Amino acid sequence: MSGQTVTIPDDQAFASFKAECLCEEGWNMTYNKGVVTVWAQSLEEGKSIHKIKCRMLCKDVSAETMYDVLHDIEYRKKWDTNVIETFDIGKLTVNADVGYYSWKCPKPLRNRDVITLRSWLPIGKDYIIMNYSIKHAKYPPKKDMVRAVSIQTGYMIQSQGPNNCTLTYMAQVDPRGSLPKWVVNKSSHFLAPCAMKKICKACVKYPEWKQRHNPAFKPWLYPEQTTLPSIPLSELSIQRAESLENIDESSLAEAHEREDSD
Repeated sequence: MSGQTVTIPDDQAFASFKAECLCEEGWNMTYNKGVVTVWAQSLEEGKSIHKIKCRMLCKDVSAETMYDVLHDIEYRKKWDTNVIETFDIGKLTVNADVGYYSWKCPKPLRNRDVITLRSWLPIGKDYIIMNYSIKHAKYPPKKDMVRAVSIQTGYMIQSQGPNNCTLTYMAQVDPRGSLPKWVVNKSSHFLAPCAMKKICKACVKYPEWKQRHNPAFKPWLYPEQTTLPSIPLSELSIQRAESLENIDESSLAEAHEREDSD
């Protein structure tokens, strides 16, 4: 997202995100195994911005279930083993809100967090959820975290019949730091495919879990259900990477520990 003012994505922004998800020109395939493919995009030398795209065919998972799982913040706390803390801050419109998310980074890197404006849109039988970083005065950077910047990150879910779907995840992120090459390689060869498979597994278990946890509550489908306070756009501003701490972790060696194989 560009410009100085915080704006809520319009139909053109969603169409542009979808086109980028489907485009393979200018992307280098870094992983292709089974039902998962990962691409990376070479950006300017010396820049810390990383752009990655992953696509996975999820069998026995409908597009509708995938959409619910990616929205359901309470369920995310159950399956997302990387999450440290996540919560909704407030709503902007019926299909846009503001939220906080912090996650564990591979040791010995410092953990990261973001404040994002998230928006979502069903397009026929497909769905898009995307976000970009913003600033909110009540949620400044924390001392024990590195505030990362999501330039644009999101998911596209495409229906492949009643019981299958394709999930595409695309992220353009500035982690605010010079990362060692092993982190970049690990992201595309291990972390991204592992995360995609974890989402798919979570989807298979979701219908049973949701039946036991407020089954009718889906504010992403029924906005009248939301209990979030409204936030005026005037309280938000674009999160500029230059205004945040930039740390050099490029010389850190990987901490060898048991990988989460789930």
